[in-house]
Amino acid sequence: MLDTDIRNTDAPADEMTLRQSRDSTDHRAIFLESPDESSDYTEFRTAEDIRSLAREMSRHSTFLPHEPASLFHPESGSDLDPNSPSFSPRKWVKTLLRVEDLDPNVGPRRKVGVAFKNLNVHGYAEGADYQKTVANVALSILQAGRRVLGQAGERVSILRDFEGVVEAGEMVVVLGPPGSGCTTLLKTIAGETEGITVDEQAKAMHHQYRGEAIYTAENDIHFPMLTVGETLSFAARARAPSKLPGGISSSVYTQNIRDATMAMYGILHTVNTRVGNDFIRGVSGGERKRVSIAEATLGRSPLQCWDNSTRGLDSANAIEFCKTLKQSTELAESTAMVAIYQAPQKAYDVRSLYHFSRGAKLTLIQLFDKVTVLYEGRQIYFGRVDEAKQYFQDLGFECPDRQTTPDFLTSMTSPAERIIRPGYENLAPRTADEFARRWKASQARMELLEDIENFNQRYPIGGEDSAKFSESFRAQQSRGQRSHSPYVLSYSQQVRLCLWRGYRRLLGDPSLSLTQLVSNISLALCLGSVFYNMKADTNSFYGRGGVIFFALLLNAFGSALEILTLYEQRPIVEKHARYAYYHPSAEAISSMLMDLPYKVVNSILFNLIIYFLPNLRREPGSFFFFLFVSFVSTLAMSSIFRLIASLSRTLPQAMVPTAVLIYGLVMYTGFSIPISYMRGWSRWINYVNPIAYSFEALMVNEFHGRNFSCAAFVPSGPGYSGLAPDQQVCSAIGSVPMSQTVNGDAYTVSSFQYQNGHKWRNVGIMFGFLVGLTILYLVAAELVSEKKGKGEVLLFLRSKVPTRSNGRDVEGAGAAEKPLPAAVRPSDASPSIEKHQDVFHWEDVCYNIKIKNEERRILDHVDGWVKPGTLTALMGASGAGKTTLLDVLATRVTMGVVTGDMLVNGQPRDASFQRKTGYVQQQDIHLASSTIREALEFSALLRQGEHVPHAEKLAYVDEVLKLLDMEEYADAIIGVPGEGLNIEQRKRLTIGIELAARPQLLLFLDEPTSGLDSQTSWAICDLMQKLTNNGQAILCTIHQPSAMLFQRFDRLLLLAKGGRTVYFGEVGKGASTLIEYLERNGASPCPPGENPAEWMLHVIGAAPGAHTTVDWPNVWRSSTEYLHVKQELQNLKDLAAVSIPTQVDDSQHSEYAVSFWAQYWQVQKRVAQQYWRSPVYIYSKLSLVVLSGLFVGFSFYMAENTIQGLQNQMYSVLMSMLLFIQLSEQIAPVFVMHRSIFESRERPSKMYGWKGKSHFDANELSF
Repeated sequence: MLDTDIRNTDAPADEMTLRQSRDSTDHRAIFLESPDESSDYTEFRTAEDIRSLAREMSRHSTFLPHEPASLFHPESGSDLDPNSPSFSPRKWVKTLLRVEDLDPNVGPRRKVGVAFKNLNVHGYAEGADYQKTVANVALSILQAGRRVLGQAGERVSILRDFEGVVEAGEMVVVLGPPGSGCTTLLKTIAGETEGITVDEQAKAMHHQYRGEAIYTAENDIHFPMLTVGETLSFAARARAPSKLPGGISSSVYTQNIRDATMAMYGILHTVNTRVGNDFIRGVSGGERKRVSIAEATLGRSPLQCWDNSTRGLDSANAIEFCKTLKQSTELAESTAMVAIYQAPQKAYDVRSLYHFSRGAKLTLIQLFDKVTVLYEGRQIYFGRVDEAKQYFQDLGFECPDRQTTPDFLTSMTSPAERIIRPGYENLAPRTADEFARRWKASQARMELLEDIENFNQRYPIGGEDSAKFSESFRAQQSRGQRSHSPYVLSYSQQVRLCLWRGYRRLLGDPSLSLTQLVSNISLALCLGSVFYNMKADTNSFYGRGGVIFFALLLNAFGSALEILTLYEQRPIVEKHARYAYYHPSAEAISSMLMDLPYKVVNSILFNLIIYFLPNLRREPGSFFFFLFVSFVSTLAMSSIFRLIASLSRTLPQAMVPTAVLIYGLVMYTGFSIPISYMRGWSRWINYVNPIAYSFEALMVNEFHGRNFSCAAFVPSGPGYSGLAPDQQVCSAIGSVPMSQTVNGDAYTVSSFQYQNGHKWRNVGIMFGFLVGLTILYLVAAELVSEKKGKGEVLLFLRSKVPTRSNGRDVEGAGAAEKPLPAAVRPSDASPSIEKHQDVFHWEDVCYNIKIKNEERRILDHVDGWVKPGTLTALMGASGAGKTTLLDVLATRVTMGVVTGDMLVNGQPRDASFQRKTGYVQQQDIHLASSTIREALEFSALLRQGEHVPHAEKLAYVDEVLKLLDMEEYADAIIGVPGEGLNIEQRKRLTIGIELAARPQLLLFLDEPTSGLDSQTSWAICDLMQKLTNNGQAILCTIHQPSAMLFQRFDRLLLLAKGGRTVYFGEVGKGASTLIEYLERNGASPCPPGENPAEWMLHVIGAAPGAHTTVDWPNVWRSSTEYLHVKQELQNLKDLAAVSIPTQVDDSQHSEYAVSFWAQYWQVQKRVAQQYWRSPVYIYSKLSLVVLSGLFVGFSFYMAENTIQGLQNQMYSVLMSMLLFIQLSEQIAPVFVMHRSIFESRERPSKMYGWKGKSHFDANELSF
């Protein structure tokens, strides 16, 4: 039992309780396995049907294999073999659970239920926020002072009076538009309450039961260079129980459960493919989403909260995800709460019955047991899924034909979508508060309260079930693990597992280590050549000290880049810590150990060169001591940099302390400023400087016990050549009269106050620094988390902050309740949108790439066209090549071989093709500091030709803003994902940037509705319809179209695996043309009311678990429709041959729309705006310059007119020059961000060329 009691601070009686359920829940879903499930649907109508089904289930259950060997070493091709086409996920799960139940060494299964009553969650807002700039950032200091004084700001209610109960084994779907509170509810249930206020006892969920209740966010965060198999193997091993059934090894268990999970989600074919991300090519977006789902599934948490996890999945895969979750809840009696913005009807259906015939097994599916509907932070329904629709109909609302039940329920939160039945105009609720009041007064709510009370009586807090739950978890923990720890593996096992992952990451991308190694070797050669082959005389004293000093610095500060790598992996580590996979400190230890081989190799190669080229002491003991101390210094400084990165919550916070630290360590090493010249106020810096102890040890290592011949005597020169030795004295420090040599020990004592007796003492001190700093780093890694975003709160320029409105976005504090989107207002017209007559067509397009010396065909002879005024859908299974086809057609692929004809009006594409087409990427990549209006204007000014007047370009931007319904927040700052614009607003902006360019040919859109709720998806489709009505040609990939959305497309290009065409042609009214073609060629009939898009993917075998005996690509190439397509393509080519050529300005065919100087000015202006709106970056530079100047000035204050004083003055100049290195390190992250945007979006769109990026240097110089 999860013994957690969460009470609101204002109402002591309010509570949310999570408990383990011992009893089986009332499952309303009955499943039987089918090796060949049919797509025919019927419905149970009599009790005899149920009894017959139960007997059939009993008959089949007697044949279930229960031996571990049959599960973990299945017969090839059997239904338990994940690599077999006949693999049965349900049978595999049932067998696994039965094997575990029958094994006495495996602990009892954990089951969790959740109940909450009068749950209230709130936060604090500062009012209308504004974008900080270099000029107004001082005002934020006053606001910080108010917070210190206890003025937390205005209290904002996020969730109000929530109630519900979820028994073990049940699934709840959470419906509501973005900003209604879905995310907050799921996070609260899972115990992730940072940034919001619930009750202090909620912390027990985060600490003691972390991993047992998990929250899965919609973002896909993974190590991009790991393969899918490696990513999921790690997750499977991290939560694998210590006692495995049948005594099998952990490696066999991990591989088998990983492969089975991948097969369940249809990604087994990607096992050796990189995961990738927005900038690194890997699996497709839909496949990456399924990797995220599989990773969380492998944790086997009894309580799972899924936040929009179907984002980026097609309807078939979304349904398969829900089915797989249902298998887990129904068989393992786990509990799942799922927020879905676009829920397919089949994922919600109460009863769907697959036909039973010839050994196929019958399946009665109710995927979700309960549903809750959220409206502006208020709960307006919680109950059975089969009662929800009728509840709202009784309130006076009407569900239109073909509208899915989830869409109908979600439409209750939108005045623009909900339809009031005749006669209820004055009775139906209209606001969130009215809906909530009607819910509280309903009979369904009374029954819910009774269920909550019964649940509380059955499973009281602190009762018997809590002890059994903890005992069950302890049975799965490794030996030596703390009883109250949320982790399954012991600490040493966690370190070993992270080490394995680190090794796989290194193999996947060794470029960084190799680059650093080559760079360091080059530096060693340069530095060694400067001090090449020094003689063993007093003239080499300064040179020997200099080469030791700089070699030590290069060894020590080579680890500074680890700050960047730590911040890159920090979100992934924190996600895994929330899943209770491993301690963050375990990953910290493994990363240090994983870096050791590189550090050893780098230290040996670097120090070999730097030691022997300058002719330092040629003795084995001295060399190995030099190597040893340099290596220990590298490790100690690495711990310092890692500590700074762990203590800082943002990257800019880490860069300034690092720069100042490097300054202090360099100057107070003892070489730039000898100890005797250090000021009293700064002497302590030398004591806490680990490099100072290394430098002293290396200096005495070089000079101890050696006598150097004197190279210069006093007096000397003309007239003094005949003097006897006793009449001259050596001019070097440490010399004695009447001696031709200088003792090295005397030199180090006189110059630096270094003694040989400190040599090994300093080594011990260095080890003390290393151990102490490492411990601090591990503690910081465990306790300090990354800075969390403020939420999707709109930020405006201070001069553009709107008056505070009654915010309806309870989670993001966004705009007020939206009226009917502009895109769907029938009265809106857009006469300024370009109308064109050009036709883009392609024939026999193939795309081949080489993977591991193997040629792989991604696209295989794809034909098609896009004509003005038509909306063409590009669909297919995930990984079928949809995005790749868009990239090929848009000339955006940078590798591989493309063949085939891609023509515009029968003519080859020219250099201007890329800027004349719009490409809306699936990833919303933007410059965070720009406003929406500025981003659109930037696109318009650079991509519309110079023949278009400047004022007309800006006026067109206003038209686009109006078209996209973005006028209300046109001056809002874009921000980063999770802070600034929300998902919907970002998607509109991405579309707007391409529209602002006035694409003359066509508009490519890659998943424009991904991650959006049904209302916004409908608005986006309305927008596309409006564009096509105005003559725009659109080719659009789409994953989750409802039946109503699918009917809005004119044509369909359907791809199968391998990029082969299944169909290209008209969709037809009600998809009749498509359905007729598929049924005519062997598909089972489409049931009445079925979504044609889902049915289509199922019959061609593109849906997970679906199989077909029809070779649809070959059927297509043999069809009359294919011949008609070929004939039309030939006609388009023939029209080009007879068309009359027109005189066109050469500038119309240029690669870029405007001149270099126009590009330079616009890019310069944008970067200057970004710098002005990045006060942290600018003031960190200013602080670095000022503090460094003061530090250097006071350290070398009033240098004396002596030889040492002169050296101090020179070193003060050198230290000032080193400042530019620190400034360059601050520039690097900003430059990388600009380059990423340029490479991923702006360069392929031909906004500006690489020469225009010289703006960066100019802005850096100005600031």
